[in-house]
Amino acid sequence: MRPENSADGPLTPGLVFEMLQAHQRTAALKAAIDLDVFRAVGEGSSDVGSIARHCSASERGIRILCDFLTICGILVKENGRYRHTPTSAAFLDPRSPSCLASIAQFLSNPAMRDPYDRLAEIVRAGRTVLPGDGSVEPENPIWVQFAETMAPMMAPMVGPLGAVVLKEYTGPMRVLDIAAGHGLFGIEIAKQNPQARVTGLDWAPVLRVALDNARKAGVQDRYDMLPGSAFEVDFRGPYDAVLLTNFLHHFDQPTCVGLLKKVHTSLRPGGRAATLEFVPNEDRVSPPMPAAFSMTMLTSTVAGDAYTLSELTSMYNDAGFGGVTAHPIPMSPHTVVMGRA
Repeated sequence: MRPENSADGPLTPGLVFEMLQAHQRTAALKAAIDLDVFRAVGEGSSDVGSIARHCSASERGIRILCDFLTICGILVKENGRYRHTPTSAAFLDPRSPSCLASIAQFLSNPAMRDPYDRLAEIVRAGRTVLPGDGSVEPENPIWVQFAETMAPMMAPMVGPLGAVVLKEYTGPMRVLDIAAGHGLFGIEIAKQNPQARVTGLDWAPVLRVALDNARKAGVQDRYDMLPGSAFEVDFRGPYDAVLLTNFLHHFDQPTCVGLLKKVHTSLRPGGRAATLEFVPNEDRVSPPMPAAFSMTMLTSTVAGDAYTLSELTSMYNDAGFGGVTAHPIPMSPHTVVMGRA
């Protein structure tokens, strides 16, 4: 997001045009990922003809697409040849261990994208136009896709969250990972503490993805599955720690407090509950990415929001937690918020 025109500079409609045409940038990046353009460039196919052959696409189409990606700053063009920028090499070339290309599948899912075509209607109603409870409708299949494709985006967060949860804690422990999804957060606890046993809670098809990831991490013998809704199933405590990663923002504050009360009763005295959230400043317009996440919640949920630290602290306190602390993750829009039972 760019700031409005400077008071010291000329007033232009550039920002208006840029916002109205922003869909082109999204579509171009998704098309390049689908066509495997970034692998082609990374493997040395630098001219239009060789990229087109790699992608089984027309030379005209590839030229215009790659030129557009260059204009957007994703590729570099020199003497008619294209090469990676540091960003595309790290985050879009499938050969990179930090490649994020898979997240395009979930973020372009019709359930996430189509409501924006009816945004005025959503704003009038104050809730999503998706059926039922929106993205959190029971057994919603989008969460299987989330678990399968969004792990690269979450991977940088797992180490810092694990360190916060395990600080000053050693020895045997039980951990409940609510809305486990890909399972990476609970799996990280099991990796950092060889005596930790983790229970992943989510819809059964989603948990199969988490269990597969636990198997790949070599911790499947300490990973249990608890299928169902976090609002309905018996948590089977007591636990030493409960994780609620990217979950509370889907619901209104009373619903969050009710869930946190249930979490509180499932914890041993002194146990900890850790959320991972997009936490905007109190002005609700900064920093840009955490603050803008409220729009995602408006379009996809009935009453979700991006909550400020004061709001999250109030929820924790109303649920009986004390000692609430915030731990921003460096180089990330996320913050770990933790309370003690």
